[in-house]
Amino acid sequence: MKLAVIIGSVRAGRFGPTVAGWFAEQARAHGGFEIDIVDLADFELPLELPPVPPMMDPDGPRPASVAALGERLAAADAFVIVTPDYNRGYPAGLKAAIDWFVTEWDSKTIGFVGYSGATGGILAIEGLRQVFNELNAHTVRNYVSFPRYYLLFDETGSLLDPAEPNAAAAAMLDQLHWWSAALTAARSVAVG
Repeated sequence: MKLAVIIGSVRAGRFGPTVAGWFAEQARAHGGFEIDIVDLADFELPLELPPVPPMMDPDGPRPASVAALGERLAAADAFVIVTPDYNRGYPAGLKAAIDWFVTEWDSKTIGFVGYSGATGGILAIEGLRQVFNELNAHTVRNYVSFPRYYLLFDETGSLLDPAEPNAAAAAMLDQLHWWSAALTAARSVAVG
């Protein structure tokens, strides 16, 4: 099964690649997934959607960069969204990436890794759960959270005290694997 680890922040100076790199290591050690790190900063995603929203026309024309991202999302069996918490919510670029697609999220499993100053990204995660529920995706209960992330990683991007985050990642990966296997099987029956 393929797991897309999505870096949800595109701002300059972001910490998302460090957190995503740590999580990708955990996912590789888990062994249940082939990992694809998808950095939204690599795609030019317009905030303005087409006149006919993707929800009403999921196969409609897309700009080249949006189409390229769609191919990566469609190939995934599960996702982990790595997101900061900006002003009690998730980044606009991440919401644009979600809203451009419909079928790519449908009946797939999603987990979250959050980071921010005080909340550890939990407010962004809770908002994203509602969004993905509307897209018929299944979000797993477990998540990983890094409050005051700037105190938890050293200058090389390694965790200073990895035991608790590593255990949280392993538990979430177990849930992701179980649900993505179940939903992959269900999708194959629905299509076949």
